[in-house]
Amino acid sequence: MLDKKKKLKLVLCWHMHQPEYRDLQTGEYKLPWTYLHVIKDYVDMVAHLEAVPKAKAVVNFAPILLEQIEEYARQVACYLHDGISITDPLLAALADPSIPSDTEERMKLVKDCMRANRERQINRYPAFKKLVEMAEWLDQHYDSLRYVNSQFISDMLVWYHLVWMGETVKLTDSRVKRLIEKGSGYTLHERVEIIEIIGEQLANVICRYKVLARKGQIELSVTPYAHPIMPLLLDLNSTHEAIPNAPLPELDAYPGGEERVKWHLEKGVQTFKRLFGFKPKGCWPSEGSISDLTLKILGDFSFDWAASGGSVLRNSLSIPENEKPSGTHHPFKLKKTNIACFFRDDGLSDLIGFEYSKWHADDAVGDLIHHLQNIAAHESDDAVVSIIMDGENAWEYFPANGYYFLSALYQRLAVHPDIELTTFSECLQNKVEVKPLAKLVAGSWVYGTFSTWIGDADKNRGWDMLGDVKWVFDKVISSGRLTDKQIQDAELQLAVCEGSDWFWWFGDYNPGEAVSNFEKQFRLNLANLYRLLGEEPPAYLALSFTQGSGAPVMGGAMRPGVEHL
Repeated sequence: MLDKKKKLKLVLCWHMHQPEYRDLQTGEYKLPWTYLHVIKDYVDMVAHLEAVPKAKAVVNFAPILLEQIEEYARQVACYLHDGISITDPLLAALADPSIPSDTEERMKLVKDCMRANRERQINRYPAFKKLVEMAEWLDQHYDSLRYVNSQFISDMLVWYHLVWMGETVKLTDSRVKRLIEKGSGYTLHERVEIIEIIGEQLANVICRYKVLARKGQIELSVTPYAHPIMPLLLDLNSTHEAIPNAPLPELDAYPGGEERVKWHLEKGVQTFKRLFGFKPKGCWPSEGSISDLTLKILGDFSFDWAASGGSVLRNSLSIPENEKPSGTHHPFKLKKTNIACFFRDDGLSDLIGFEYSKWHADDAVGDLIHHLQNIAAHESDDAVVSIIMDGENAWEYFPANGYYFLSALYQRLAVHPDIELTTFSECLQNKVEVKPLAKLVAGSWVYGTFSTWIGDADKNRGWDMLGDVKWVFDKVISSGRLTDKQIQDAELQLAVCEGSDWFWWFGDYNPGEAVSNFEKQFRLNLANLYRLLGEEPPAYLALSFTQGSGAPVMGGAMRPGVEHL
């Protein structure tokens, strides 16, 4: 036991977010990631906390994700009760009595059922591995597809959804166990059974987090509505605070950016309150992106805390205006703001995100605890270590979707004599020392910069396209020719266009398929907004403007907080 010292405070903050995958004009989901992450990750993450009542965490939800979960739950319920069709093509195919006869449609369906982690999801199940190997052969021998029977595609659809099921579901649901054991020859009845299981997960998941929040076991926090990078909406030049020579878009400033930031915050809090029944005390700004003005606005919105990346703090502490504190594992308060800001321990967070998936779970947790004990030995009594992570994308790289790692993590930390699992709000209630910060260097949790969203030719082109539609939006709104309903629809569509995820994927260092999917959806979103405004979309929206050919770590869905990893 540490001599006469208080326990080291540790906050585990899991951020759950998916962008808007719907074409808001048709209601069709263009990508299935929201419901797949519900059944694999969001249900597992809450189940691990339910299993260890003494554990604590902060869980952050993007409001646009919450709305999609709600909509999926509604659609699946309507399908099961009234036979109303589902607008997600992959989920609809699982329920469809007939398998498409068109060769191209068949190939698309087969390929969609191969988007899973090779080692952890596909190779784990010999029956599915065999189907995928056959599918890869078919991809090379396209003409043979017409001779493939419907059972092959039916089995692909079933197995794909089985491998995406959370580990806690696989271990506790006898229907899932039986279907995995069966291995092949799945019937329509069994496909509908999987829809029922998916429907149950979708219908209950938000409520399960709400119950834990009521018990005080987790703190729920929020992100601006559609996950925009607030500092860039406020001032594109804030890019230069961390990277002085970064090329910027032709757009001088995003028109009406401050008004839009406030819109996203108001709408985000409103959505959160509707689903959880209370106003959150904390905000994880999208991608931990902060600037002086961003923190001031968050304080004006009565948030008690925000959080960002460790590299943002390091950049800020390296400028002469700031005094060097004795320890950095503390919240800080920027001068002239009234909000505490916690900073991510990039080293520990990145160990979980990028390294521990290759370790035995007990060794990984032991190593993490060893690092925490070292911090406790060198930091002051009321140090707070913040491990802030994407709550969904890391686990597919771990054996059993991180089941053994997360179980051991919560169990061992919950009873550790020297470490106290807590939340950001509890830290502030318990009057931990909040250190002063005279000046902030604007940035995000990724490298402490905004380089993931701006500063290369393709990302900058995206900003210019967004700026073009915003000028038109402002002009049409001020003309007074739209009804209140039309204005509301246009505001929502604009919010989706302002989301961070499109810009994340622009750039040739990302994988080709992901870049293509997100770039197409960005152009569709912009075109939809022009049409809602009663304007013709510009011709350039018919043309692709970015392509990917890279192979980043973890497929590019996650980035380390520190650039050299």
